[in-house]
Amino acid sequence: MIKLVLADDEHLVRGAIAALLGLEDDIEVVAEVGRGDQVVDSVLEHDANIAVLDIEMPGATGLEVAARLKERASGCGVVILTSFGRPGYLRRALSAGARGFLAKDAPVEQLAGAVRKVHQGGRYIDTDLAAAAMVGGESPLTDRESEVLRAAADGSTVAAIAKSLHLREGTVRNYLSNAIGKMGAENRMVAIRTAQDMGWL
Repeated sequence: MIKLVLADDEHLVRGAIAALLGLEDDIEVVAEVGRGDQVVDSVLEHDANIAVLDIEMPGATGLEVAARLKERASGCGVVILTSFGRPGYLRRALSAGARGFLAKDAPVEQLAGAVRKVHQGGRYIDTDLAAAAMVGGESPLTDRESEVLRAAADGSTVAAIAKSLHLREGTVRNYLSNAIGKMGAENRMVAIRTAQDMGWL
């Protein structure tokens, strides 16, 4: 029996996926959580074999959770479910240790198949998402440029970003300017939107 923890902040979606997976003879949903920061504890508590994670969740993103599971519960395979077919997400998910990646609107048979394949030590990557990732290419942003853009996404001032990241204001302006140039954007909000659409943030 494959013991599975399901994490998604949308209650109805989570309930529907759990119900459908529960119909499979060899899969048991041992816990459902609505926050990313609850996943690792649930996996450890239930000795789960697989964690199925949404990307966008409060507390921690699915990508952050995948990286934490890699450190603290390396025997638990990670399958990322996403409604965002952004190319950068696939690359980041694989880097974080995920071995499965598919769209939320995939048929339950496909999800169950992905769970089984990952449980057996393999990988399952949605072919359409993989093709999009190959076309999209690597992020041109450095880690610091990405970090500054993420901090700027809520409209924070340069001073506030500098304080939160322990940088000088001039350094923040330089990172923003570099990122805007690399994105070919008119301003930082356009650069942020572009990077988010590509899944680079």
